[in-house]
Amino acid sequence: MYFIDFFAYIVFQILQIYKYAVIIYVILSMLISFNVINYNNSIVSIVMDFLYKLTEPLLKIIRKFLPSFGAFDLSPVLLIIIIEATQYVMTKYGF
Repeated sequence: MYFIDFFAYIVFQILQIYKYAVIIYVILSMLISFNVINYNNSIVSIVMDFLYKLTEPLLKIIRKFLPSFGAFDLSPVLLIIIIEATQYVMTKYGF
């Protein structure tokens, strides 16, 4: 029983970190698009490349099902809602 609790705790924490990665990715991409920070900075480009490779596979899947809203990309919002719902189910049913 302890192994299942430990595994559920690890999955919950991974989802939490992934949620923060999506939020940071969205904020950094907005800052880059508004020219607040420069993508040519080596640290910014390394962080953005890492976050892109981490978050884009799931965002790409969600974008296939979402309709196009022009310049607005709602896939990160839907991904965060899915992560939150998964975490809620895990805590509600004792995983």
